[in-house]
Amino acid sequence: MAALTTEILARTIFGNKRVHIGKTTCSGTSGEIDTGLRSVEAIVLTPAKASVVADAVTLNEDLPCDGSAVTVIYTSGTSYIYWIAIGY
Repeated sequence: MAALTTEILARTIFGNKRVHIGKTTCSGTSGEIDTGLRSVEAIVLTPAKASVVADAVTLNEDLPCDGSAVTVIYTSGTSYIYWIAIGY
């Protein structure tokens, strides 16, 4: 499983949870997102590319999971995955 290139765009706290917002550059059809969190309890994934995305991004994890290696599966040609991860 390849580690994908990830940029954390924002960090904040909601109640007693940390929230990281980011953008991941895709290659291939699967990989691991490093959210910057120790543990991810919830994550929202949004695929993006120049044209319409054929399929949704699939989370290949049981939550909570290790925040440094959140495994995702996506359609070939997906350029980016925008995400919001909640955990600690």
